[in-house]
Amino acid sequence: QVQLVESGGGLVQAGGSLRLSCAASGRTFSMYGMGWFRQAPGKEREFVAAITRSGGSTSSADSVKGRFTISRDNAKNMVYLQMNSLKPEDTAVYYCARQAESSGIIRTTVQEYDYWGQGTQVTVSS
Repeated sequence: QVQLVESGGGLVQAGGSLRLSCAASGRTFSMYGMGWFRQAPGKEREFVAAITRSGGSTSSADSVKGRFTISRDNAKNMVYLQMNSLKPEDTAVYYCARQAESSGIIRTTVQEYDYWGQGTQVTVSS
């Protein structure tokens, strides 16, 4: 069983920064790509960013490109999301997730992830 625990959310003013962290349990962390998703009230969960199992390749949604950066530390079983230049429309619950398939390919849809954290709230005030 894999457990994912997010932290680092909070309230920040527009233009500010936050760094989200996700701690993963288990010995297979480095075998799977990881992703960040978010869900705003009344909206579907959407892809934010993903990283391959080695950390050598990343992908991010157009809405956050150039502002958010995903990274990982396989020695610590951690994945991070650095969020800069935050906007009110970034307000959402942010989820860390593990790709269902062990591969070097980045996945960007909810259905391609099998383990999820409980989420951390990010609120950006204008």
